Amino acid sequence: MKCVSNKINKMKISVWLLLITLGISVLGLGIVEAGDPNGAATYSDSIIGLKYAINFTWTLLGAFLVFSMQAGFAFLGGFLRQKNMLGYMAHCFIDSTLGAIVFYLFGFALMFGGSKLVPGLDFGNSFIGWDGFFLSGRSYDVQTIMFWLFQMVFATKTVSIIAGAVAERMKFVPYIIYSCLMCGLIYPIYGHWVWGGGWLSTLPFGAGVKDFAGCACVHTVGGIMAFVGAWVLGPRKGKYNPDGTPNAIPGHNLVYVVIGTFILAFGWFGFNAGSTLAATDLRMSVVASNTFIAAAAGASIMLFLTWAMTGYVDLLFICNGALAGLVAITAPCAYVAPWAAAVIGLLSGLIMRGAVWLVEVKMKVDDPLGAVAVHAANGIWGMLAVGIFADGTYGGVSGLITGSGWQLLAQVIGTSVAIGWAFAWGVAVFFIMKSTIGIRVSDLVESDGIDTHIHGSPCYPVEEGYIASGGEAMIDLNQEREQLSLLEEAMSKDAGREKIYSDKLGRWVYARLKTEKKR
Repeated sequence: MKCVSNKINKMKISVWLLLITLGISVLGLGIVEAGDPNGAATYSDSIIGLKYAINFTWTLLGAFLVFSMQAGFAFLGGFLRQKNMLGYMAHCFIDSTLGAIVFYLFGFALMFGGSKLVPGLDFGNSFIGWDGFFLSGRSYDVQTIMFWLFQMVFATKTVSIIAGAVAERMKFVPYIIYSCLMCGLIYPIYGHWVWGGGWLSTLPFGAGVKDFAGCACVHTVGGIMAFVGAWVLGPRKGKYNPDGTPNAIPGHNLVYVVIGTFILAFGWFGFNAGSTLAATDLRMSVVASNTFIAAAAGASIMLFLTWAMTGYVDLLFICNGALAGLVAITAPCAYVAPWAAAVIGLLSGLIMRGAVWLVEVKMKVDDPLGAVAVHAANGIWGMLAVGIFADGTYGGVSGLITGSGWQLLAQVIGTSVAIGWAFAWGVAVFFIMKSTIGIRVSDLVESDGIDTHIHGSPCYPVEEGYIASGGEAMIDLNQEREQLSLLEEAMSKDAGREKIYSDKLGRWVYARLKTEKKR
């Protein structure tokens, strides 16, 4: 046994030494073969150097704005019940941290390797890239690292779309696995096909697939993954009646929803206008204005629609109408005129409302935040809108209104591939996890709330006990646990009972009476 143990220890030491050696080699390569890590070779005291500096600043500012959108995602948790708010915010936070590390390690290289957009991204083909790993070697360059930061925040927004669709009932470990796969493989590979010089961007129709800031790469891929995740996971308890009709499950803080919408809308200026990657590209004024116009149009149509249908001004649908407009204009924002942005935004609100009905009522898929209706449905619409409304004044992209249908054909192909790619990955990932480690929490955890069971604390703790929404004090949690412990201790001493594991409650209980042995 000692001999076997020694061999195992030696193997472990060898593996660690190999990993350390590889790490040192990668670090050394990043230093010795660096491109321009301090910017000395990029900047110069000239008009060209000043132009570089301005464009750098603009792109970094766009990245900072897009990063702030994660706070907007977190605030949309107001749609949920307060007992699950901490779990939802944990998903959003993990997406923007662990997901960013995965994208840094290899997602970025797979997405932009071979694109040659910036130094150190030389190797790759039309299907996948393989250069720029760890931002080492020639990719240790101020231009490349600036570009990585901007692309990284897009990756973390894509992965967070699903958080709202699977909220209140998904286990934490399966979510982490999904997040890593999304940032490391699913999003980067499709992104390479469109943004990394891949095969979709070079289609012989129109100008190839055009997705200026991410209708397909971000919203369609993320939205379809959200749909599959919510479908495989199943609805929340109490969402549907026995006859299949849905019940409304009110959120706990609608102020959060409005604040989150404002934060997301503000960050969207960096999302869309920042995608010019250059302050010297004056088209950014059109991009920014189109972004706002579409959001305002989507909100406005929902104002009048909900008022006409219910007699009330439904602010939550108005917020989602604004978000739908923002999603839909993401791809066409640089290619269309302001009047087209207004039309795109108006239709996006109607599409969002119709998709909510289709997903929730007809398909029986429970999507607490409406992520599928906002992101998937309007990501698809935004891609098609490029092929319809592009006026040929930017990037050589001309749609149906100019008399050409080739761009629309390219957009249909790119959108169909995004839907198929995300759906296939979603089915594989979620069904495999469901049949192996399980993806749904127990009935007890869902009933009590994810926050206390998975994260060890309610999102809104108080000094003594809990305070109900009406203001009255509820039973102290510690007191409740003590009573339950005393009850189980008494039951354990009862010889007429045995200890069994309850899948429904997710714990051991003393509940089933022992059957007497036949003599």
